Amino acid sequence: MLLEFSVTNYRSIRDTQTLRMSASNYYKGLEETNCFDAGVNGLPKLLRTAVIYGPNAAGKSNLLRALHFMQMFVLLSHSHQEGQAINVAPFAFNSHTQNEPSEFEIFFVQDDVRYQYGFAVSRVRVTREWLLAFPEGKAQRWYEREYDAQKDEDRWYFGSKFTGRRRIWQEATRKNALFLSTAVQLNNEQLKPVFAWFQEKLAAILPGDQINLQLSMDQCTFAEGKDRIMAFLNSADIGISEIEIKKIPVPPMKPEMLPSDMPQPLKEKVLRDIQGMEIPDIRFLHKTNAGESVPFQFPDESDGTRRIFAYAGPWLDVLARGRILFFDELDTSLHPLIVRFLIGLIQNPEINKHNAQLIFTTHDTSVLDAELFRRDQIWFVEKDREQASRLYPLSDFKPRKGEALEKGYLNGRYGALPIIGELRF
Repeated sequence: MLLEFSVTNYRSIRDTQTLRMSASNYYKGLEETNCFDAGVNGLPKLLRTAVIYGPNAAGKSNLLRALHFMQMFVLLSHSHQEGQAINVAPFAFNSHTQNEPSEFEIFFVQDDVRYQYGFAVSRVRVTREWLLAFPEGKAQRWYEREYDAQKDEDRWYFGSKFTGRRRIWQEATRKNALFLSTAVQLNNEQLKPVFAWFQEKLAAILPGDQINLQLSMDQCTFAEGKDRIMAFLNSADIGISEIEIKKIPVPPMKPEMLPSDMPQPLKEKVLRDIQGMEIPDIRFLHKTNAGESVPFQFPDESDGTRRIFAYAGPWLDVLARGRILFFDELDTSLHPLIVRFLIGLIQNPEINKHNAQLIFTTHDTSVLDAELFRRDQIWFVEKDREQASRLYPLSDFKPRKGEALEKGYLNGRYGALPIIGELRF
């Protein structure tokens, strides 16, 4: 479960911006549905969802990109070759920040232990990395590294509670890789729960991502999974009576069908790969007024229906595994009531039994509703005069109980609105 995420000097984010998923003690509403107990002594209740509003190009998506960068760097940096550049993008509108590291820090709970992990990176190297664990509520600094520019080397610290072949893991860590990523590949058992949280618990759907249909199709290959998908679709009132998925063999391909200038080894590989390949044929059955079933191929369905089917598998997976889903522009091609339906699944404790969390961006102001979200679940992003993104919660404005939040936002009370000018020719 996610407690807090901070990012500094990344893309449109210059100063440190922090998203918190802890429930405020000042707000008592919707506790049974929108909050849950972290199960760790000393921690407040956590929020199941958070929604982020703001105009186009304000930086909402960059917050999600930052979290995704952090996840991918943890999972993959051990495979970086010596001298390979780090694909990080510092704030570009300031000559100072362009040459400064980008920094990421996250607080989370895994296996009933709270962790605080972070790192700072330039395009060339990791400049800082740190990990603290809080078993039984007491802080333990497991390790820290910091780059000493004068000596051109890393300074290392290992706490007494961090055990194992520390020297071997340290020496194996390249300057453009994380110690966490490297040590886990070298069978460090103590760090595996931290690595596993990034690998198994975090999920992100970023701008422009095509949602993979495979999870939804896989569910439909067995009766129980298909029933879950059908229940998901029926709950969303899609009007589908049955799903049929068949595998169609790809017709054999002859060498002369490939481009004449294609190298022979590549031709042979293409022919080998395509042999025995199958493509899925998805059909939805709809009932007519006479009770007959009419099949529609997947491309013939509406964009909204295709997206709901695509969402079904990942959404059920997030709920089943208690994952944290970051979703950019959840409302795309969806009716506002379908958006409410998806949010409602996460905020229903009888369905969300494993405390999955959802953080999403949207332009759909119809869900800016005090009956759906608490004030500490609503966030805004806007840019300042220097083009730097600023993230802030609705609670900064202390809205009155019962205040019309959608009206207040559209009237500019909370900021984070586009400034629309008059077009002149």
